[in-house]
Amino acid sequence: MINMERRRVDTFEGAFQALKNELAKQDPMLVGVVVAVVVVFLSIVLFLLARRKNNKRSVLLVGVCDAGKTLLFSRLVHNKYINSYTSIKENSGVYQLTGRKTGTLDVVDLPGNERQRMTFWDRFKNQARGLVFVVDSAAFQNELREVAEFLYTLLSDCASSHAKLAVLIACNKQDVAMAKSSKIIQEKLEKEINTLRVTRSASLGSTDGSVGSEAFLGSQSKDFRFSQLSPMSVEFAECSAKGGNEEDAQADLNVVEEWIQSIA
Repeated sequence: MINMERRRVDTFEGAFQALKNELAKQDPMLVGVVVAVVVVFLSIVLFLLARRKNNKRSVLLVGVCDAGKTLLFSRLVHNKYINSYTSIKENSGVYQLTGRKTGTLDVVDLPGNERQRMTFWDRFKNQARGLVFVVDSAAFQNELREVAEFLYTLLSDCASSHAKLAVLIACNKQDVAMAKSSKIIQEKLEKEINTLRVTRSASLGSTDGSVGSEAFLGSQSKDFRFSQLSPMSVEFAECSAKGGNEEDAQADLNVVEEWIQSIA
């Protein structure tokens, strides 16, 4: 997000330099005034961009019920295993960054219950730096429709508000024998969302041809791909919050933590 805004500022600076050269031929004093004004303007812009980024300090964990969000939350925040249970309210905690970037990010685990999840999403979405959409890789085939519909709704909401959100599709429970790979999950989600966006657009259209506020995801002239969602970035990763059948099994969350570190 900051890089994109930085490019816009660079473009402005190029135009300003051309103006400066032209003014230099006319009135050197006027050049000094323009330089001072532009320096102040750029300083304000960069300050506001930095503050906007710093205000968004949360990583939201979302997904349908029993995807493993709460265990993932416990591993990230408390570094411990807990028995799975269905959340009826959000869980909030602090994640300690390591490595090149230091400091903390807030991690918020949102309930996956169908009747509650959009209420919690609306409550926390404006503070999100990143979104981890947790998928049960072992039950994915049976849950494909529900997972795709929920993901579609979230991505469409972000697209409608022009949110430049970083999204990680965390393909959880890779320790289970029947777990689908991240590649298969991505392919099936793209195919399902390709169908969903057509049916959603048709249902939103009215008799006078107007369409609702829900954004059309991706390119209208091509089959849906997650790569079409720029400026949002969507990545896939395989992980296991549980790690195995034993409670003391080692979780496999390296790629998730690396992703969190990258968006901090």
